[in-house]
Amino acid sequence: MKSMGIVLLVTGGILLLVGTLLVCCGGRLPHVRLPGDVRAQWKGMTLFFPLATCIVLSVVLTIVVNLILRLIGKK
Repeated sequence: MKSMGIVLLVTGGILLLVGTLLVCCGGRLPHVRLPGDVRAQWKGMTLFFPLATCIVLSVVLTIVVNLILRLIGKK
């Protein structure tokens, strides 16, 4: 249970940093639209689902987490 608590604390800290960055930077952060992102427009409504962006972020975060776990020494 102790390791789960540490994981939750680290995750919370990362979310706090990302949230602070979003609040401070506001609309100045670049929004990249990858070719696989879905955008549909109807009258008065726009749906944007960043499918390709989600996949890229998932792969990048998986690699980062695996590297961190290898550096720590856990398998």
